[in-house]
Amino acid sequence: MRDFVIRVFINAIAIFVTAQLLQDGIRIANDGNQFVTLLVIGLVISLINAFVKPVLKLLSCPFVLLTLGLFILVINGVLLLLADALLPSLEIVNFGWAIVAGIIMAIVSTVLEVLLVRSRR
Repeated sequence: MRDFVIRVFINAIAIFVTAQLLQDGIRIANDGNQFVTLLVIGLVISLINAFVKPVLKLLSCPFVLLTLGLFILVINGVLLLLADALLPSLEIVNFGWAIVAGIIMAIVSTVLEVLLVRSRR
């Protein structure tokens, strides 16, 4: 459970950094309390990654193998668009921005995970 909570915070930070870098393509609604908004977005993205992403990866395994793993970028973009459809506080302009955002979120998440794992030791 603790790992899932950490994952939610990592996703919240990653979407915040991504939205700051890609201001033309991704917007987060500023409805007063941006911290709570980011946590809700992080929670939804974490749930989507926990339940929907494994199914999509399994179903698209031939495409992932055929493209030597690059199809994972498409899957990440689709999952971000799914989060966009579920959340009124998140707006992604189009599929291209979703793929770029998925790449940036993956990089930020990896860096944060490495830093947190090192600090836990």
